[in-house]
Amino acid sequence: MMTTAKLFLHGVPDSPAIWRPLLAALDLGDTPVAIPALPGFTSPLPAGFPATKEAYADWAVGQAEALVAAHGPIDIVGHDWGALIAQRAAMLRPDLIRSWAVSNAVIDPDYRGHRIARIWNTPLLGEIFMALSKPAKLAEGLAAQGMPADIAREEAAQWANKDKRRAILKLYRSAKGLSFEHDWARDIGKLPANGALIWGAGDPYVELSVAQRFAANAGTPLTVIEGAGHWAIAERPVEVAAALRGFWASL
Repeated sequence: MMTTAKLFLHGVPDSPAIWRPLLAALDLGDTPVAIPALPGFTSPLPAGFPATKEAYADWAVGQAEALVAAHGPIDIVGHDWGALIAQRAAMLRPDLIRSWAVSNAVIDPDYRGHRIARIWNTPLLGEIFMALSKPAKLAEGLAAQGMPADIAREEAAQWANKDKRRAILKLYRSAKGLSFEHDWARDIGKLPANGALIWGAGDPYVELSVAQRFAANAGTPLTVIEGAGHWAIAERPVEVAAALRGFWASL
């Protein structure tokens, strides 16, 4: 039996490094796996890439198409902005997707974003905030919220990449902070049925109630990871891996 290929999409301010603990816990063996970096996050922005939410969704569809061409319909997994992009890609091209699973972010018509998202969405204020955000402080802050210290240092070091900071501002501003009420949220009904939510219970950015509301409205199963925050995928990888394996086994 062919093993379903997996596509993992990271969020902000992360990189593919955030998936290392979970991938180790999953031990996927010979399963085809793609863990791309969002354009501009670990290297310069590609020429002409606008770094909007629509551009990232189209990019994700392209990543999925490449995997599907080689291996058939895929399981897509996203965290934070990667979760939103994964859901949007699944809405746009359900034919590519066997299943979707998202962690600590979900397309929701009532969610209005967190404080930092509102800062990044504000011209000039966002640029000032970015300029004042120093890698050492960022690493300290990420680790304090449960991210493994080595990954926090690695991701904070990428802050020196001006294209990454520019891409983040463009992305958040294309979503008016984090508001999907008037566009992506209207297409929730287009999501493939095979979906799952996995949530760190103590997330200060996207509260558990957001996941509970989506799960209730859409009939999507929700696994709550107690004692974890926004980065549950790296903070409690064994529990998240168990939830994903159980979900995939149920398909």
